Order: sequence, then C-alpha cells, then structure tokens
Amino acid sequence: MNKKRHIKTHMLVSLIGLMCAVLLTVALVFNLSVYGYIRSRVSLQLSTVSQSASEERKDSERLHKDSKRFDEHPDRITGTRGSAILLDSNGILVSNLHGDDSVANELSEWFSNHMSEKTENRIISVGSGKYAVSAANDPVQDGQTLLTYVDVTSIMAFVRQVNFVLLPIMLAAILLCVLLSRRFTRMFSAPVHSLSEFAEDIGKGSLEPREMSFPDVEFDALADSMNRMVSDLKDSKQKQEVFFQNVSHELRTPLTSIRGNAEGIVYGIMEPQQAAKVILTESDKLGNMVEDILYLSRAGKGSQDGASELTDLREVFSLCVSEQRTQAESKGITVNFDFDDKPVLLNIREQDAQRMLGNLLSNALRYAENKTTLGCRNEENEIYIYVSDDGPGVAEEDLPHIFERMYKGRGGVHGIGLAIAQSVAESCGGKITVKNDNGAFFEARFRKSEGMQ
Repeated sequence: MNKKRHIKTHMLVSLIGLMCAVLLTVALVFNLSVYGYIRSRVSLQLSTVSQSASEERKDSERLHKDSKRFDEHPDRITGTRGSAILLDSNGILVSNLHGDDSVANELSEWFSNHMSEKTENRIISVGSGKYAVSAANDPVQDGQTLLTYVDVTSIMAFVRQVNFVLLPIMLAAILLCVLLSRRFTRMFSAPVHSLSEFAEDIGKGSLEPREMSFPDVEFDALADSMNRMVSDLKDSKQKQEVFFQNVSHELRTPLTSIRGNAEGIVYGIMEPQQAAKVILTESDKLGNMVEDILYLSRAGKGSQDGASELTDLREVFSLCVSEQRTQAESKGITVNFDFDDKPVLLNIREQDAQRMLGNLLSNALRYAENKTTLGCRNEENEIYIYVSDDGPGVAEEDLPHIFERMYKGRGGVHGIGLAIAQSVAESCGGKITVKNDNGAFFEARFRKSEGMQ
C-alpha cells in the first residue's frame, strides 16, 4: 500500500527535485562545455608548441646562439603560454628549454613516476598547479623525451569558482522552493479543506448550500457544482418524503377496505361473496401500485423482463379503456377514439405499453369534465399518439415538473403515473410532452420500426 503524503510534501519534493535537476543539468553542461573547450584549445596549443620546440631542437646551433628564440605560442582566448623541458630515458630533467625551473623539476618528477601511462594532451596536478602536458620523442637525441606543457591553473580555478557560485544558487533555489511550496500549499489546501468539510457535512445529512468564494476558477466551479448537488439532493429528499406520504395514504385506503371486509366476513356482518369481491378489487389496486413502484425503481437500469415485440397501440388503448370503463362511467365521461384504420405498430413490451397508455388515460379521466379523446396514428416516418381531456388543464407551475418522479401536481394521486409513462416512452426512443389546449393535451412521437416505414 502506497504511503500517503500531504500536498505540501508532494509539492515541496517536486519543486526541489525539479530545481535541483535543472541546476545540476546546467552545471553539468557548463562543465562539460568548458572542459571540452579548454581541452580543444590547449591541445591545439600543445601541438603547436611541441612542433615548434622540435624544430628548434633540430636547429641546435641556432638555439645556442639565441636561447630566447623559443616560441610560447600564447593563446589569446585562454591566456595560456606554452613551455617545454627535455627528459632522459628515466624521466630525469636534462634541460629546461623554457619556463620556470621549479615547475620543470615538478613535471620531471611526475613524469618519472608515470612513464608507463599515456602522457598525451593530459591535464595533471603538481605542487605548483595544474598543467596540460604532452610528451613526444626528442628529434635530436634518441631515448630522450620532449615534454611540452601549458599552465591551466587559472582557467581551472575559474571553472571551480563558477561551480562554487552555483552551489549557493542551488541552496537559494531550494529555499525559494520551500517558500513557494508553502505558499502554493496554502492556496490549494485551504479550498480543499473547506470543500472537504462541506462534503463531509453533506454525507452527514446537512443539505444547506454554502456561500464559498475562491481565487481559483476551478475551485469556484467545484463549489458551485457541490451547491447545485446539495439543492438537487434537498429537492429530491423533499419529493421522496412527499412521495412516501402519498404512497402511504394510497396504500392505507385499500388496506383499510380489505381489513374491514375481512372482519365483516369473520364476524358474519357482511355477505362473504360480496366482501370477497371488494377484497379482490382492492388487492388488485395494491398489486398494480406495487408493480408501478417496482417498475419505476428499475426503469433505466436494463432490468426489465421480457422481449419487445411489434404491438398494435390501438389494441392496447382499447384494452386500457375496458379496464377503466367503470371509472369513466361513474364520472359520466365519454371516451372518443381517433385511431388510424391501419395497425399502429411499435416495438415495445405489451405490458410496458399498457403502463404508458393506461397512466395517460387514467390521468385524463381524473381531470376530464365530460370527455377525453385518445389518438393513435401512423405518420410518414413516425407513430403519433395523444390523450386529451376537457378539464381545467395543467397548472402553469406544474408544467415543468409534471413528469418528474414523486412530483404530485394539483389533484394528483401519488406522483408516479406520469413518470412511468415518460420512462416507458423514453425507453422506446420517444418523449411525451404536455400543453394546455382547452384542457390537458399529452402527445408523443416514436420512430417507426425498421420494415414498417
């Protein structure tokens, strides 16, 4: 399991690591570049000095006549000058051709100790400083070695000084990283802490929005999203409470009737067959209500049983009218049909079609005054259905919410009928809409199934 760290630690480590990596890279590139440049310039200078010294050794007569003819071949960029010494086969100093005698003795001693090593364009350290040396055979005397050298002590000191300067810069950068990380951490941790407390309160059931303002747009957007979520949860909770109150009331009525008739049978004060019919009727109401609640809870989860099939919606409408004829006749409502002559086929489970159309019809009968009309037609590429009534229509404040789950409009029952109808319509690729047109007017359109165009 990975060890958890604070944002401050992560940011501090990341910033310090990044800064150190950058500075180390700069230092490495600088040193490699400088050393490469020095070596290239000094190598060229050593080669020139060695060649010049060899030529002067060959012209030994001229050398004795003018011992100051040695050409140092100074480098104008690095400021170095070349010198040379002559060594015997054992590395012992034979002659200091040019340069300081103490340096000549130090280089002779070094060479005698490192004769077996490569001594060509090499930078070495002796007591007096650092020197670039190059050895070649003496062109005059066999067995002797002509050692040319260039003093690079000042150049190497400059490089070392630059490296020493980089060290406090790196330390200052690390200190800056610490300060920046503390500042950035406060900028991030304070909003995160506030939002975490808000989320924790939501988890405990507190659904009150909070006024929060942050300097960062992202945190502000997150706070707004959380406040919208709280408002939605609060609204949903209120609707759920209302829904349970409505459902409890609707369940209590048939249960009371069932219990009353059952007690009448037990105590012999009611005719058993008539009481049994009431019990069966009320039980059917309870069963249908439970089925509606279960359907609504499963809607959209792909857990419906049974396969879809081409169903004639005219027949389903007629079946729904037959089932609710008693309610229509008791209120004196006439049901009119506006059906197509040809079958109106929709790919849907017949049970779902009954739920959708039955709930629309039941809603229309609840509010109609004299009549309701059921429409079911084939159009060019669509199936069109509608249910209208001549009642007072839908209240303007209810129109935006009429299909929401657990929303009970004016005169509604338990707030799930129209939600079920909409859910069924959406599962078939359609959508139910409502408007007021001399009463409530519900309509829906569905694309025709392939082969039915």
